[in-house]
Amino acid sequence: MTSIIEKSAIILAGGFSRRLGKDKGLIKLTGKPLVLHVADAVSKVTEEVVVVVGSEKQERDYSQILRSSAIVIRDKYDVQSPLVGALTGFESARGGYSLLLPCDAPFISTKVLSFLFKLCRNVDAVIPRWPCGHLEPLQACYRTRTSETAARTALKEGKLDMRSLINHLEKVTYLSTSILKQIDPELMTFFNVNTHEDLKKAEIMLKRASAKH
Repeated sequence: MTSIIEKSAIILAGGFSRRLGKDKGLIKLTGKPLVLHVADAVSKVTEEVVVVVGSEKQERDYSQILRSSAIVIRDKYDVQSPLVGALTGFESARGGYSLLLPCDAPFISTKVLSFLFKLCRNVDAVIPRWPCGHLEPLQACYRTRTSETAARTALKEGKLDMRSLINHLEKVTYLSTSILKQIDPELMTFFNVNTHEDLKKAEIMLKRASAKH
């Protein structure tokens, strides 16, 4: 597909959470599905939002929630993994550059996302990296067509992990989370809802934020 706009966002929402007992993106946080928290935030810094799901039922459920705010597409491949979801998203995205994001990060920072886009101008990807070496490939920015090719190559090799995609990219900038602290001091952009405790914590933080306004 030819890139006809500049910036896309791809949200991966195909997973079922065993710990939470349901489809994670549909879990409500202060009355609003998690995926909608993410979609509403990224729509402020991109020209399109693509949500990748894993089944026909999810396609119906997410389309009903997101309506016209996002394009909902189903994985085109039999195996479900972040790499497969990323490839499906890259194939559908119309932007020259794409953010790759999870559906369970309600505090995603638009300032951080804008910074990732800015740094990605002359490279194939910008991947946040923690001091311990841990990467955040699902909150990163990619050159869409180049990354689509890399993801397809990794999948043909039988690989299903995001690092295999990254290994097929020539120009990658690893961005220290220490630098991102200047934009997002608590690095809440990386906060994921994985447990009931995380959900309760997120609810408290959102209520506190609302009380300040």
